Amino acid sequence: MQILFLGTGAGMPSKQRNTTATVLKLLDERGTFWLFDCGEATQHQILHTTLKPRKLEKLFITHLHGDHIYGLPGLLGSRSFLGGDEALTIYGPTGIKAWIEMTLSISNTHVKYPLNVIEIEEGIIFEDEQFIVEAKLLEHVIPCFGYKVTQKPLSPELLIAKTDALGVPRGPLLRQLKEGHNIELPDGRIVKSVDVTGEPKEGFQVTILGDTRFCENSILLSRGSDIVVHEGTFDLETAELASQYGHSTIVDAANVCREASAKHLIVNHISARFMPSDIKEMVSQVEHFEFPIYVAADFDEYDWSNGSLTKREN
Repeated sequence: MQILFLGTGAGMPSKQRNTTATVLKLLDERGTFWLFDCGEATQHQILHTTLKPRKLEKLFITHLHGDHIYGLPGLLGSRSFLGGDEALTIYGPTGIKAWIEMTLSISNTHVKYPLNVIEIEEGIIFEDEQFIVEAKLLEHVIPCFGYKVTQKPLSPELLIAKTDALGVPRGPLLRQLKEGHNIELPDGRIVKSVDVTGEPKEGFQVTILGDTRFCENSILLSRGSDIVVHEGTFDLETAELASQYGHSTIVDAANVCREASAKHLIVNHISARFMPSDIKEMVSQVEHFEFPIYVAADFDEYDWSNGSLTKREN
């Protein structure tokens, strides 16, 4: 799994940062990617990556402020022009369905794929054999959700040396063992899955929060997460503005992770008032926390593998 930031700014685009859009790349897990928010010009940002819009499977909107949704109509239309024909599901607050339908209708934009828009409430909003997605309301100036993505435990590793020693032929029988089924060999011997597989591996947990003040639901959603993506629109010197406009400081974000016992924090949604030279000062305000903290820039990508988070070199 990888997390790719297409836009990390707040409110409006700047020369340094586009508006909010965060990609959860699940190409290895399911051959698709999920997008969280879709600020203006998100599809332009995608052009600078290897992402294919037709591979977009799910889109999660945190709230209906323009810097989180104004890129939607263009991306939906382009996905159709570029040959995307598989279903796309959009999740978001009440009003997202009417806004999308009205925008596409008035602009006479026709998509050639099934488009399913689900207006959500708190709780589990999606579950299949691989993933669970939970949503909770945060504390912003309009209804805003955070999302937690939990990968279910992975199939245990098949110990080929043991299956070879037992004479299990290569082919479908190995798959059955890996999936947890016992098998019978041609000579009548029973091979138990538990005897030829390792321990099941835990999946990852990623929490991606929308705009919010420091709040209890942010902590609850982030509880035990491997990675938390949290807005840090302001710093300590501008904390009063954060409270006034329903946002967080970078220190608020770090405190959420500490309270939640989360393992890694990536801060995004940075105010345009902060130049690249200011980021070092922002980071210094949270350097005393005992877990890794990153401030994301546009096109930053982070790899999650074997319980470790690594930032890719651009």
